[in-house]
Formats: sequence, structure tokens, C-alpha cells
Amino acid sequence: MISGKNIVVVMPAYNAEATLERTFAEIPPMVDEVILVDDGSQDRTSALSRRLGLHTISHARNRGYGGNQKTCYREALQRGADIVVMVHPDFQYTPKLIPSLAYCIASGLFDVALGSRILGGRALEGGMPLYKYVANRLLTATENLLLWEKLSEYHTGYRAFSRDVLLTLPLEENDDDFAFDNQMLVQAIHFGFKIAEVTCPTNYFGAASSISFRRSVVYGLGVLRAAAGHRLTRMGMAPPPFLDPNGRRLAITATAPRAGEENGPSGEVELTTSRNAGPRR
Repeated sequence: MISGKNIVVVMPAYNAEATLERTFAEIPPMVDEVILVDDGSQDRTSALSRRLGLHTISHARNRGYGGNQKTCYREALQRGADIVVMVHPDFQYTPKLIPSLAYCIASGLFDVALGSRILGGRALEGGMPLYKYVANRLLTATENLLLWEKLSEYHTGYRAFSRDVLLTLPLEENDDDFAFDNQMLVQAIHFGFKIAEVTCPTNYFGAASSISFRRSVVYGLGVLRAAAGHRLTRMGMAPPPFLDPNGRRLAITATAPRAGEENGPSGEVELTTSRNAGPRR
């Protein structure tokens, strides 16, 4: 815990058997619980996860990266998380920075914290392919213009969120594939949440997951579409579904114990919020 807040790490996994144990070994002891969601892996990711003692959920079929995250966040909220940190189990990002991201949220100064590969200027040194680095910089510059922000990058998979963010954003309206990540950040900006960045090294290697060039292009187009949707909404046009304040949010039912507790609450308590998700600015 930090300041009495439950810290839950979520791992969206797909064929992560080769790197999971190494990733898990670097998770600091201040984390209350680790949840792994196996998105229909063809290897023994789920079996290894259970052997390591992680709270493990297995999708019978692959639901996509975004669909996996929806399960991750829903389960973390149901288990009483106050701060949720997403760590990829492919060891591309070191879990040693979990405390830094979590403290940004626990301080009350920020609602979202990002591990940025760009701030430290060592992304290429860490093995990021040149074409991905160039695309990252171009897309980030375009998004900053459209969103009127000054983030160093929008494309990191190392993120921390407050409980309030996860309950407020209409996450069920987001894409089930890789566009989910960017839509979530655009939502956070659109609805007025504060974002922090922490410099983070990256480690590209053979076993680290990476999307193909073709899917990278599809992702890039989705990124531009999401940012443009925000700008057009600010100009008075009807919002796209993922920016609709009345859009579908994660449906949470508290039937599991809070992280670190032996027994959960009796009965089922609906935690879905009815508060309007309109802009806070």
C-alpha cells in the first residue's frame, strides 16, 4: 500500500511464458496484488502464472489487446484496487518503476501516470526500431497539436490509473485492439484528468512482444482518428462514442476481497458510477 491505497498490478498477457517469471521477479513488495489475464495464449502462460501465485484469468478465445485490458481493469476494480498499474509481462518495461508511477497517483496530484521511453532519450539505445521511433515522434507531435497537450509520448504500454479514472471513462466504448491504449489517453485528456510522466528505459529483444508493420499503420490511423475526434468535439460536433459522457463504462460488481484482505464483502455491491463523465476543466 501507499498512504492506505491498494496497489494492484495488471498484466495483459499473450504467449508470455518465456518472460513472465523474469518480469514478476522485479515487481516490488509494496504491490498488494498481481492480476494476469491470459488472452487465449498458445503456450503455458496461464499455468506458469498460477504457479507463481498470481490471480489468473484465462480468456477462452483471444479478445484482442484492448479487450484484455478491459478484463484487467474490471477485475482490479472488483478486487478493491485504488491504484492500478499496467505492466506488460514481456519484460519490455522494468517493473522496478511501479512505485514511481503509483506515487504520482497516491500523491493526489495526478490521475494518470505514464512511463515514457522518450523522456530519457534512450529509446533507440534500448532497441526501439528506428521506424517505430520516428513514427512515435511524428504521431506524438500531431496529437499534442490536436489535443493541446505537451506529453513526450502517447504510445507507452506502462501506465498507472486511479480508481476514479477507471470508473469514470467510458472504456467499454473503446476498441478491442491496439487503438484502445490511445483512446484511453484521449479520454483522460478529454474528461480533464491530470497526467504525469516518468522517464522509463525500454528493452526490445526477441521475446518482447511487438506488432507488425501493417498493424502499426492501422494503429497509427486509429491514433489520428482518436485525436481528431477530440478536436472536432471541442469545436462543437457530436462526440464519437468513446468520448460520449454517457458512454458505456466498466460494469463492476464487488464480489471479491480487496487486495490483501482474507474475506470479501458479503453479497454483491454494484460499484458502477452514475456520475456524469463530463469534462472537469
